[in-house]
Amino acid sequence: MQAIAAVDNNWAIGYKGRLLTSIPEDMKLFKNETMGNVVVMGRKTLESFPGKKPLPSRTNIVLTTFQDYRSGDAIVVHTLDELFDHLADYDTEKIYVIGGESIYRQLLPYCDRALITKIDMDYDADAHFPDLDKEDGWKMTGESDEQTYFDLCYTFTEYRNEKVKTWTSQEEN
Repeated sequence: MQAIAAVDNNWAIGYKGRLLTSIPEDMKLFKNETMGNVVVMGRKTLESFPGKKPLPSRTNIVLTTFQDYRSGDAIVVHTLDELFDHLADYDTEKIYVIGGESIYRQLLPYCDRALITKIDMDYDADAHFPDLDKEDGWKMTGESDEQTYFDLCYTFTEYRNEKVKTWTSQEEN
C-alpha cells in the first residue's frame, strides 16, 4: 500500500477542504498512478471531488464514521478492520491512500511507499501530511530534478517505509 500527496514546505496538503494548488504534472502523476487501481480516502476528500462523486476508473473506498454514508459506487467502510478486510481482495501495490490528513495519519504506518510532490511554497493550510523527513522508519529514496509551473518550483519524491506494519495481522492502534 502506498500514499500519494502533494505537500508544501511545511507538509501542508489543504485548506478549507481544497488542495493548496493545482499543478498539471502533479495531477498527471496522480492520474497515471491511481488509474485502474484502488484509492482509499476519507469522506471529506471524496466530497472535495467534482460533483462529490468517486473518481472514475478506480475502485474508491471511503473510510468514514458516518454510518449511513453513501456515494455512487464507492465502497464505504467504518473501521480499519473493515477497510483491511476489503483491501485483502487487492494487490497491495495497487492500493493508494489519497487523503485527507486523518486517513494519512491512520494508514501511513501500513504504507511501504509514499509518492510526494514537494512544492517549494508556504501556504495557509489547515490540513497536513505527516513530515516523512522526521517520521521514524521513513527514508527518501528518490527525487526528480526541480520542475517549474509558472512561479512554482517542485520536485517529485519517493519515500520508503523501513518499519511498515502488516495490515493483514494488524495490531490495534
